[in-house]
Parts: sequence; structure tokens; C-alpha cells
Amino acid sequence: MGAEVWFLVTRVELWLVAAFAYFCGCFNGAVIISKYILRDDVRNHGSGNAGLTNFYRTFGGPLTLVVILCDVLKAVVAILIAAKVGFGFIEHISPGVTPDMQAAVFYVVLFKYWAALFCLLGHMFPCMFKFKGGKGILSGGTIAIMLDWRIAVVVWGGFLILAIVTKYVSLGSVWAGGSFPFISWYCYPDLVIVVLAFIIGGLVVWQHRGNIQRLIHGNENKFSFHHKKEGQP
Repeated sequence: MGAEVWFLVTRVELWLVAAFAYFCGCFNGAVIISKYILRDDVRNHGSGNAGLTNFYRTFGGPLTLVVILCDVLKAVVAILIAAKVGFGFIEHISPGVTPDMQAAVFYVVLFKYWAALFCLLGHMFPCMFKFKGGKGILSGGTIAIMLDWRIAVVVWGGFLILAIVTKYVSLGSVWAGGSFPFISWYCYPDLVIVVLAFIIGGLVVWQHRGNIQRLIHGNENKFSFHHKKEGQP
């Protein structure tokens, strides 16, 4: 396994995918729209987070749909390109040999998880926005759909149930991050993929550490479809 990992990390294809996925992730719709269209950076309001929930709470309106579209599309593009590179990877390492389907599927999945990690890193820590981004829930949810329908059912199902029943989006988000590595382990019991899944899930949970503290102390904000301007009760 160690030799296999070393072989992979020395491949230029892997790092090109990482760079592409990271810069896709950096395309933060909430920051771009608030800062350059509304001229009012969302990170100066509410929780200070450059994510969908804070954008909606702060500005509301149809531009929220544009933020959703940006965060979804960047994840879709990053994962699709990674899948294409992953499928062709086995041909590069074994030229002239008909790709074994099991091996091809493995590399596609591996490259998807790899791209998922760097796309979320770009979303959370965008280099062009002083490394201050969002928490990765919408992009992460899109990634879950792109990875495997079983992963999407567990991640999205738990998120929606908790968010709807409790009105705490953050609680559903913590479920999404916490459950992701375990359902990934069930679907793809490969050490490298499982490690990537735990890093991805861990990042999402870590980004919600403030929300977890507020949930524990009972002062976390509940979600409402009627956004309030700052200063309103």
C-alpha cells in the first residue's frame, strides 16, 4: 500500500487535478456577488462566513439563487474533470493495455475524492479572498451527489431531516460532515479513499466548530425563510 500511495503522489496528473479543483473551489459565489455586485462583502455581516446561509440571512433575494448555482457548478466541473482524468489515468500507466474495468472504476473514484478535497479547500480557504471562504456545505452536498447516490442519500437525508425538524442548518451540516467518511467507508473500503473521506468530513465539521459550541450552549441561530437585516430583533 505504501508503494502504491508513493506512486500516486508522484504523478503529475494528480496534482494538476488538485490545482484545477482548488481554483474551482475558490470561485466563491457569495463573496463575488456580495463584494463586486452588491458592493457589500458578506463576510462583514452576520457570522462573517462566506457561505449560502449567511448570504441569504444578510441579503436574501434572487441573487441567492446565483450563489447556489455558482457553488453547485464549481463542484460539478471539478468532479467531472477529475473523473475524466481518472478514467484515462490507467491508460497512461499501462499504454496499449485494455483498461481493467475494476481498476478504471477505482481510479475514477480516487480522483473524484482527491478533487473533492481540493475543491472544498478552495471554497473554505480561497487564495484570492484572503483565505476566508465558506464552510463547504452546498459544494460538499453537490460532491456527495457526484460521488455516489448512496453517499448522497445518507448525507442529504440526514441533513434535510435535522435541518427541517430542528431548524438548525448547522446541525444538519455537522451530520453531513460526520457521516460522510463512514458511508464512504461502506461504499469504497479502500484505505486511501477512506483517509481522504475522513479528511473531507473532518474539514466540514471543523469549519462548524463555532456552530457546535453555540448548539451546546443553546444560542445557535435557527434558519428562517424570512431573512432579517442586521439590527432587527
